[in-house]
Amino acid sequence: MTITYPLDLLADFPGWSTKFEPLFRQEQSRTAGGVTYIKDLGSPLWSAAYQTKQLKPNELDAWRARIEALEGGLQYFRGYSLSRTRPIAYPAGKPVPESGASLSAIGADNKSVTLSGLGAGYVVSLGDMIQISGSGLYRVVEPVIANAAGIAGPFELRPHLWPGTAAGSAVTLIRPSCTMMIVPGSISSEADVSSGRGFLSFQAIEVR
Repeated sequence: MTITYPLDLLADFPGWSTKFEPLFRQEQSRTAGGVTYIKDLGSPLWSAAYQTKQLKPNELDAWRARIEALEGGLQYFRGYSLSRTRPIAYPAGKPVPESGASLSAIGADNKSVTLSGLGAGYVVSLGDMIQISGSGLYRVVEPVIANAAGIAGPFELRPHLWPGTAAGSAVTLIRPSCTMMIVPGSISSEADVSSGRGFLSFQAIEVR
């Protein structure tokens, strides 16, 4: 069977995402008077760090092979925060009340959105992650509750919406993700010399 990319590497990952945060592409300069100026050189990219629990020798070798299928940073995988595969208010075993969530409106500030297609009273929690089709992955920074018609918002996301984001786009609430690559040189899979057990870790960055 041929391996297809982006690889769904994290579906059964035996560990955790120890970091999942935006990498801001900014530069700063200071005047003689002590004023600091910040300039954005582009929209932020998601960066992540992943680490397994301690693995037995056979498990460690299997995960080494799975990571090697990504050929360093040449091939891509679906990246997401393992702590936010579901909305905070709807943990595993609790149904997510939505029937085709979509982006119904974008604020003039390009960081506030309104979602439709949610269940009445749907809870959008601070820290939830959502994926907007054709746009990217975003974190909720302002909580809101959907009205009786299943419409929630406007509420704010970060980072700001990427250029080309369009109203009417589908929204993913379960396992929202972005395409990522492994940061070259970040893979570590050292094993204990006496037991053969070890940990595997790597860093990743979003690919656009």
